[in-house]
Amino acid sequence: MSVASAQQAITQGALDAIFRDPNHVDERFPVPVLQCLQIKPLPAQQNAAGQSTERFRVVLSDTVNYVQCMLATQANHVIHDGSLVRGALVRVKSYQANMVKNKHILIILELDVATELGVHDKIGEPQAFEAKSEPATNTNTNNNTVIGGTNFYGVKTEPSAPVKAEPMSSRMGGGGGSTATYGNGNNVIYPIEALSPYAHKWTIKARVSQKSDIKTWHKASGEGKLFSVNLLDESGEIKATGFNEQCDQFYDMLQEGQVYYISNPCRVSLAKKQFTNLPNDYELTFERDTAIEKAEDQSSVPQVRFNFVNIQELQSVEKDSTVDLVGVLKEVHDVSQIIAKSSGKPFDKRELTVVDDSQFSVRVTLWGKTATSFNTQPESIVAFKGLKVSDFGGRSLSLLNSGTMSVDPDIEEAHRLKGWYDSQGRVGNFATHNTMSSMGGATGRVDQTKFISQVKDENLGMENTDYFNLKATIVYIKQDNFAYPACSSEQCNKKVVDQGDGSWRCEKCNIVHARPQYRYIMSVNVNDHTGQLWLSCFDDVGRVIMGMSADELMEIKENDEDRFPAIFEAANCTKLYFRCRAKMDTYGENQRVRYQVMSATPLDFKAEATKLSDMIKQLSVGS
Repeated sequence: MSVASAQQAITQGALDAIFRDPNHVDERFPVPVLQCLQIKPLPAQQNAAGQSTERFRVVLSDTVNYVQCMLATQANHVIHDGSLVRGALVRVKSYQANMVKNKHILIILELDVATELGVHDKIGEPQAFEAKSEPATNTNTNNNTVIGGTNFYGVKTEPSAPVKAEPMSSRMGGGGGSTATYGNGNNVIYPIEALSPYAHKWTIKARVSQKSDIKTWHKASGEGKLFSVNLLDESGEIKATGFNEQCDQFYDMLQEGQVYYISNPCRVSLAKKQFTNLPNDYELTFERDTAIEKAEDQSSVPQVRFNFVNIQELQSVEKDSTVDLVGVLKEVHDVSQIIAKSSGKPFDKRELTVVDDSQFSVRVTLWGKTATSFNTQPESIVAFKGLKVSDFGGRSLSLLNSGTMSVDPDIEEAHRLKGWYDSQGRVGNFATHNTMSSMGGATGRVDQTKFISQVKDENLGMENTDYFNLKATIVYIKQDNFAYPACSSEQCNKKVVDQGDGSWRCEKCNIVHARPQYRYIMSVNVNDHTGQLWLSCFDDVGRVIMGMSADELMEIKENDEDRFPAIFEAANCTKLYFRCRAKMDTYGENQRVRYQVMSATPLDFKAEATKLSDMIKQLSVGS
């Protein structure tokens, strides 16, 4: 694109509006287009784990003025992929304007490189954006900041000047009601992402996205109490904790969902990752003189920040990681109780089945009050924040104490899932993650698709354990002993014994349950055009084949004898893609190969059609 066209695309005057007309800039320049004049990496800071955080400064111009900017870490990808270079034009989609040492600074939270506009030499003769001179009412010149201003494009070394930023009339501590003003009643509004142990004289404007109950401890060395909150702004999240006196001081003041100004003194230290699910290397600890004031403007800070993965992607997520997930609530199980082996204390739990448009389902476990108070109806859209990934059953999830749930949230992902579920998801079959499929993915093994005749002719499973994929049609399902009564404790699933009084006992866990959780254990005969094969299926695969849980099917068997065989009949003639394991097993004195289904998924007809088309093309080339 020509220089003239690029110059026409740049939004001249945008920088002046951002800093001098903030109330109308969104109307005048909803997405400013600016030119990048310089890029400079900042020295990396290392955390306790030895990991470095990259930071970059850039200079952006609107051809009239230029200003220094700092890229938020979530925007670093434009550096890593090589798309942001000197001379490129960018669309700034989200930013935060600050003034540091009497100089304007932009924190760039989100931007796109306008590659179609090309890369050019400096367009126009932009001048450094000048801050309006204001009378200094504070002679303190030792305001340290994260963003310095020396040795960079267009910046002269100057003496420190008073800090000017978003006005705050006063900062009220939560205890005695006294006011504490810093400087001239103004503080730099820092993005949470910029906080570090080296930042001083800062204020954040953040929403309390989660608030814990007060927790107490009693040890030989003493006793105490604490509470914590998760704080959120446009740049990120951080955990803040109040101990003892600060617990009394701030617990009632900080309300979930509300926005506050929080100013130091407030200690910034390395985060204890075992106690938080937030992706921040630092955390805050309230102190006696920490200043907290409720913000009048409650709408300028986001409600919650999600980083969603879909259910199919859980296969590649490491065990014990923390993820966010949005899905359709397919099943809600009753509350059950388990006894912790370490303490002997009972814990309430409730299991949910959640599905999404990746055609996978996953089990989500709720604990304690969250489990007992859960009353959301199936087919609702639920967004979870702070789920811990377990490898139980391949992949399952547990909502952490610091995690949250939003039912039918007003977000794009939820609306998309609702539309998908109403149009096709309600009648779909869903695959699950299981241990062996996870193992196959971890080892990088690619299993070959076989015909049934090949499975038998190649003697799969006779000498070694073999894995293969099979595309076949179900022709018969044994109805006898299709399920067994299992223990509902997580990571158990052992068969429970009827005590005769309506209760069921698990010998392994030494727990008595009011009712069992039935799990599938099925024998299925499948056919393809080359032959037939008996397959053994367990609970996850049984749910895919039958379209319901074993609990539901058992209830139908007990209450509706006519409907029960019809359900099995409806499952026949279903063609699925099976992932199987062939292994030699011993029954009494006899040995035979057992074919166990590790996972089953509905056919992807688009992918199958593409595969057949490619085969036809290869035959055409060969002829």
